Amino acid sequence: MLSALPLPTATDATDRTAPRLLILYTGGTVGMAVNRHQELVPMHFDKLDRKMPELRQLPYRLELLALPQLIDSSNVTPADWLQLAWLIGQHYADFDGFVILHGTDTMAYSAAALSFLLEHLNKPVVFTGAQVPVGRTRSDATRNLLTALEIAAARHPRARTVRLPEVGVFFNDILIRGTRAKKVESQQFAAFKSENYPPLARAGINLDFNDKSIRLLPAARLRIHDRLEEKVAVLRLFPGITAAVVEAVLSVPGLRGCVLETYGSGNAPTAPWFLACLEKAQQRGVFILNVSQCEEGRVIQGRYETSARLSSLGVIGGDDITTEAAITKLMFVLGLGLSETQIRQQLSQDLRGEITL
Repeated sequence: MLSALPLPTATDATDRTAPRLLILYTGGTVGMAVNRHQELVPMHFDKLDRKMPELRQLPYRLELLALPQLIDSSNVTPADWLQLAWLIGQHYADFDGFVILHGTDTMAYSAAALSFLLEHLNKPVVFTGAQVPVGRTRSDATRNLLTALEIAAARHPRARTVRLPEVGVFFNDILIRGTRAKKVESQQFAAFKSENYPPLARAGINLDFNDKSIRLLPAARLRIHDRLEEKVAVLRLFPGITAAVVEAVLSVPGLRGCVLETYGSGNAPTAPWFLACLEKAQQRGVFILNVSQCEEGRVIQGRYETSARLSSLGVIGGDDITTEAAITKLMFVLGLGLSETQIRQQLSQDLRGEITL
């Protein structure tokens, strides 16, 4: 098991009443520094307290664990998600909360994947990162990390239970559920949004939690899932899409599932060739999950004629799930080894707050 490195803070390591938090560093902009040629290079993150002296003022017991091979988030794979889930499982009993430093490009995918892999989670797992490296002026890294740590350490004033017993994404003063996050900005600090579900918390002068929106589950033993089905695809419809394109995606050898990004409330072409492609895929055992291209709203199959045929063909309506959550949910459910009926049931129902009930 990888060893965590203690970070100096205002709290003595022997103070057992102070929250003990683990920072998992995977890579990304947040850990970049500027060299003498003004180039961005990976920073030695064991020097984190030098770059962020504010950490020394925190009343927590902090430890840092960096992956042996740091990952540019564009290179993240399901194997990396399984490793993160395993690391949290290995350290789960020793820490009160976890903060994962991650690149922004695929952070929403990773947060959704961890949400599904960590079943019965009852401790905070907060993803955060930065648009500007910590080594540069006007970096958002320090503020994002400090607040993410505060969220991971937060307790209810009276009950003393954790405030966030689920996976979240904190960025630019907003905490979003892990299965609801979507990256929407590459040039501004407000990189993430949750269009179909309210933020779980907002950070201003005070840290204000929206307790009604946070999932509270009965206490249960954490279950770490260790398999994801990678033979999945995303097919985004557009006017003028051809049979050759649709067939190329749906006929990939060994394909198990496909997220179909449709128009509006789940509408798709009614051309015979298109419906025939879907039917052939279904007959080969490919599960098709219908997700709207709209950031807001939801899929309502059958509302219009252009979506009614999808239901009759066995396409599964994804309701208001995001594409990021849909593809990771498909990987997760297909990796459980369930029957066809069970797979359809799991894909249709809310598992980790990814669908609005």
